[in-house]
Amino acid sequence: MTEVAPQKTHVVVVGGGYAGTMAANRLRQRRDIDITLVNARPVFVERIRLHQLVADTGAATADYATLLGDGIRLVVDTVDRIDAGARRLLLSSGAELNYDYLIYAVGSTGASPATVPGYADFAYPIADLESAQRLRYALADLPLAAPVTVVGAGLTGIETASELAERGRQVTLVCGGRLGPSLSRRGRGSVAKRLRGFGVNVLESVTVTEVRWDAVVLSDDAVLPSAATIWTAGFAVPDLAARSGLSTDPIGRLLTDETLTCVDNPYVVAAGDAAAPSGQPLRMSCQAAEPLGAQAANTVLSRISGTAPAPLNQAFVGQCISVGRTYGTVQLAHTDDTPVNVAIGGRTAASIKEAICKGTLWAIRREAAKPGSYLWLKGGKRPAQAPAAVALP
Repeated sequence: MTEVAPQKTHVVVVGGGYAGTMAANRLRQRRDIDITLVNARPVFVERIRLHQLVADTGAATADYATLLGDGIRLVVDTVDRIDAGARRLLLSSGAELNYDYLIYAVGSTGASPATVPGYADFAYPIADLESAQRLRYALADLPLAAPVTVVGAGLTGIETASELAERGRQVTLVCGGRLGPSLSRRGRGSVAKRLRGFGVNVLESVTVTEVRWDAVVLSDDAVLPSAATIWTAGFAVPDLAARSGLSTDPIGRLLTDETLTCVDNPYVVAAGDAAAPSGQPLRMSCQAAEPLGAQAANTVLSRISGTAPAPLNQAFVGQCISVGRTYGTVQLAHTDDTPVNVAIGGRTAASIKEAICKGTLWAIRREAAKPGSYLWLKGGKRPAQAPAAVALP
């Protein structure tokens, strides 16, 4: 009599960014799992290098063949809807994909300010590969002396403004509030000093109220010439979870418990920018995404093994900002991600930043080669009370 091989557990990971790719590789600790990664693009996007792509100082993609472990199936498609009750994905191609467990790692996008006239027609977002490529081509057609405006003075805005200014662009940075709101006084001072050295015109406490083809209008009614307006103000998340009838926070992140399990369905686990554990999400960043991806995979592995998954346990040490190619700022932080008034600036910080950027892909590749090897800093403070997810039947 022929012996029938036991059916493998099928885990689908939606989203091939830092969290999703890490999660897919970590699942390979068990050989009785079939792993499928669904991603909209055939290449991995290094979002932390998109400002370099724009300024033509570096590339921002990597081949999945160098990142994914053996046996992981890559499906290049997008998900229209999650049918959580049937444990099925409806793909944009018309195909359907069944799963036993789903890891929801769809990442984030740039926020679209619908109330700002001219944004949709004339502004250039930078939060995804296609937008960054479009901006790069637009800048290639502009002389260096053409004025460029960067809107938003978070880390993305700072890095974009400095990268372009170092290349000789005439840049104005419109902060909206203050420069580097997540930085300490010393961290902000380090960044501001370098921006001044590049000749960046930093405008604090004003916002952009209208984008025109050749200018921006500010909240103080000033009209600022702008041949290219780059929008870096804020992040949003895809609406897949909300569109699928799953519970989300106000901006659309999937609500989970502290094990990253969806509060509506125990077969859905979230990771990365689109996860809101206990309604208190971590900062959107690759620094949070890779550990969250590993922890989401651990939760699924525990569910399959019939053991209780561990709660979220992640700490932070700070933020690294590139301010051009040869200067950086490292802002140190408490484990709960609040800044301390200590920062490192200069070439040493630039080297640290570059090492960390390279390290993100190194960590994914190492996990592909040795599943379960990835370690992260633990001990960050989390809410004492957390909503429970639906239990497995």
